[in-house]
Amino acid sequence: MQRRTLLAAGAVALNAADPRQPFFGVWRLVRYEMRTKATGKIVHPYTEKPEGRITYDEAGRMSAQLMRPGRKPLGGSVPQAGAALIFEKATAEELREAAGGFIAYYGTFDVLPAERTVVHHVKASLLPNWVGKDLRRQYEFAGRMLTLIADTPANVGLLVWERE
Repeated sequence: MQRRTLLAAGAVALNAADPRQPFFGVWRLVRYEMRTKATGKIVHPYTEKPEGRITYDEAGRMSAQLMRPGRKPLGGSVPQAGAALIFEKATAEELREAAGGFIAYYGTFDVLPAERTVVHHVKASLLPNWVGKDLRRQYEFAGRMLTLIADTPANVGLLVWERE
């Protein structure tokens, strides 16, 4: 019994030292805005009320999905069709609109506390350019909120998430 208590206490101490711990769980997107560095103009790529989820787990895995609500169906009226048939029937413009209103990726993650940075190591993504890449996001926690800042050469993205 004493050995189990010591092992359990050791696991708690190990988790307390894990800088990833505050990220664990499911987060709902409440705000996403992009500021263009050249002009300072702020846009909301997925409207002012975007849909999205980001998930971090104790095994070091993460996934993120962001969407503009109200996207139009693809391929006209194809009831209960599989994805392949829907994509086949869609026009180039419909596909461009659908892809432009959604992003999803998954992989693993690490936290660099000294830099206040979370690194998403992308394994798969709707955007092929991100596969195999590391996406660095500065982070800040405030109560039930997590803010991620994506700083690219052209834009600064601000994503605010609420713990579910």
